[in-house]
Amino acid sequence: MPRIALALTEEFGDWEPAVLTAMARGYFGVDIVTASPDGAAVTSMGGLNVTPDMAYDELDPETVHALVIPGGLIWEKGNAPDLTDLVHRFRAQHRVVAGICAAASALAGTGVLNTVSHTGNSLESHSKYEEYQGREHYLDQPQAVSDKGVVTAPGSSPVTFATEVLKALDLWGPEAEAELGVFAAEHLPPKQ
Repeated sequence: MPRIALALTEEFGDWEPAVLTAMARGYFGVDIVTASPDGAAVTSMGGLNVTPDMAYDELDPETVHALVIPGGLIWEKGNAPDLTDLVHRFRAQHRVVAGICAAASALAGTGVLNTVSHTGNSLESHSKYEEYQGREHYLDQPQAVSDKGVVTAPGSSPVTFATEVLKALDLWGPEAEAELGVFAAEHLPPKQ
């Protein structure tokens, strides 16, 4: 069974991975592990206190199949950890790497978006990173994008983010589609 690691930071956007982790763990039995830069406790934007399972350096791409990075205020404040080594360790093992909201821009800063289709909060936020050379691959859309094992999404898209990560892990099927359809139903036009 696949294993997903959440790379958490102080003031992470707690809603951004919530649909994914609830679906993966609750319906498919996926093991979810959490990590912070040094293994110390973090507090989310919403005030949830999380004691991670480990530090980033302890995450092993041999046993973890997807690295999921929620966004959060830490990037706006300029205090975010450098994720370059962590992300490249996972990509070197052909593992799924996923970033939502400001974390999609953090992925831009690692250079992994330079050759894959991607999205995020804005092209402008990605372009703040000098390592980012992927402008021609940016898709300005509200839904998540998945390409070659890299998943990105704006912060307003936790449902399509969950969908694309599940697909990248080969967990997509009728059950996942039905369950995630419930979360996405509010975005459909009202029935007349």
